[in-house]
Amino acid sequence: MQTTILPPGADAALGQDAGGDTYGALPSHGRFGYSAIHRRPHYRWPNGARLAVYLGFNIEHFAFGEGLGAKLGPVCPEPDVLNYAWREYGNRVGAWRCLELFEQLGLSAGVLINTALYDHCPELVAAFVARGDELIGHGHTNAHQQGRLDEAAEAALLRHCRERIGAESGVAPTGWLSPWISESLVTPDLLQETGYRYTLNWAHDDQPVHMLTRSGETLWSIPYPQELNDIPMIVARQMDGRDFARMIVDNFDEMLEQSVQQPLVMGIALHPYLVGQPYRLRHLRSALQHLAAARDRGEIWFTTPGAICDHVASLEQLRQPF
Repeated sequence: MQTTILPPGADAALGQDAGGDTYGALPSHGRFGYSAIHRRPHYRWPNGARLAVYLGFNIEHFAFGEGLGAKLGPVCPEPDVLNYAWREYGNRVGAWRCLELFEQLGLSAGVLINTALYDHCPELVAAFVARGDELIGHGHTNAHQQGRLDEAAEAALLRHCRERIGAESGVAPTGWLSPWISESLVTPDLLQETGYRYTLNWAHDDQPVHMLTRSGETLWSIPYPQELNDIPMIVARQMDGRDFARMIVDNFDEMLEQSVQQPLVMGIALHPYLVGQPYRLRHLRSALQHLAAARDRGEIWFTTPGAICDHVASLEQLRQPF
């Protein structure tokens, strides 16, 4: 049986040494401490920018007749043809329309992929690779939650995804987003030990943050949005495409003003079965044109999560966790 080793101090933080004051410190993760946004080291992004912006474009594949997946309509007995086919529209049509839009505006993307796509529609992954987009590990399929795996199985999943993406597309991913943002207590440790340099799982900050791992090495947390994200906004909150696009613009304009005080990261999480629908794509186009214009004026750094990780890892003032 494999022993779980947590970061230093995490035993107490997780309550494993409980028995003290009932009203003392609450259980925590032991990965990083509290740090107010206005008390951080100062630095700039490339070209002197203060706001880094990226697209997190999620291309996913789901098992037919089993497993999890976002729902358009009421859940039906399996095979749930309605919801499966709606999601598959993203791979057959929506992703290609989004790719055309990104090309028209000259926007790079961080492309989060399930490795099951290599068996299902490898030409779709290849099209983004041909553009020079960054590939980011996103599990084998979004039909299953990573946090339900034991440590050995989770480590095997992380290795499989990194090795298969490297073999199929020529570059092993350095970043990871868990399917359903599902983690175990040791996911950050396993990511670092498997060769990943950053995670997108945590939505706790607007700047990259050092995460402590049991090896003592840093795993970077790069901000990934759960608000500026089409699944919770469109599926859960039933926001329409016009309002989601307005949300992107408002979030951008506000963060651009805030970035005068400190460097910030703004990610936009997109899924092609949602924003690739024609009427939503029309509004997304307008929002991304707004961002592209700011890029052309030199106001922002439009980039990828991996490039953000590379930049902060190179900065002397960020050598130590804050």
